[in-house]
Amino acid sequence: MTHLGPQKGGLVLGSLVGGWHLLWAIIVAVGWGQPLIDFIFWMHFLKPVFVVEPFAGGRAVVLIVVTSAI
Repeated sequence: MTHLGPQKGGLVLGSLVGGWHLLWAIIVAVGWGQPLIDFIFWMHFLKPVFVVEPFAGGRAVVLIVVTSAI
């Protein structure tokens, strides 16, 4: 059995979180962000209060880079 060190664990976690946000950026880019958020809140018996803004490529890059780095 191989040992998973903190560096490798951090890289894996950063990749997963960055990948999750990449997926979110793609969802927003194709116009599915607001319907998805509305559906998620609806099935949790919550009234949506958030509005998904139009896709901005620069902001998406910042989102992905910052969440991956953290």
